[in-house]
Amino acid sequence: EKDKNYSMVITTNSGLWRYKIGDTIKFTSTAPCRFVITGRTKHCINVFGEDLFVENAEKALAVACSKTGAVLRDFTAAPFFYEQQKKGYHEWLVEFVRSPKDLKEFTAILDTELGKLNDDYAAKRKENIAIGTPVVREMPSGTFYQWLKKKNKLGGQHKVPRLSNSREFVEELLDLQKDFQAEI
Repeated sequence: EKDKNYSMVITTNSGLWRYKIGDTIKFTSTAPCRFVITGRTKHCINVFGEDLFVENAEKALAVACSKTGAVLRDFTAAPFFYEQQKKGYHEWLVEFVRSPKDLKEFTAILDTELGKLNDDYAAKRKENIAIGTPVVREMPSGTFYQWLKKKNKLGGQHKVPRLSNSREFVEELLDLQKDFQAEI
């Protein structure tokens, strides 16, 4: 089907059977078959059944920036789980070149656009049935750069993981932010 994300799996007659290469693709044409690479399978959030991929996140962030006058430098997001409740929310860490005047408005636009772009996300967000309102945290300038530097991952081959089912990156960045605040 066109305009639907798929995980790419390769099989060859030389012994490579059902190998998941880690890319997600979307068909732009089915006759002849043509597709574009839309992201990576490990760079998505799908703990509540929302199937949120980087492509949707980047489009929604672009709309939120456009509508609020913000300019985005970097971001990452991961789910947050409440201890006692089954539902959680997505926590977004964003670094701006130019911050929006109202971060709550930015968050509301991001949430709305994610729902428009992704039916699964919209269904899980409807009346907060499975996912609560996202939380967007503005990070100090240079946070993502310092995180990559600390992990010895500066350079073109290393990028900030955009979305993850794990909170590992988010927690490391929040800890780094605390270190920044302690220095001030």
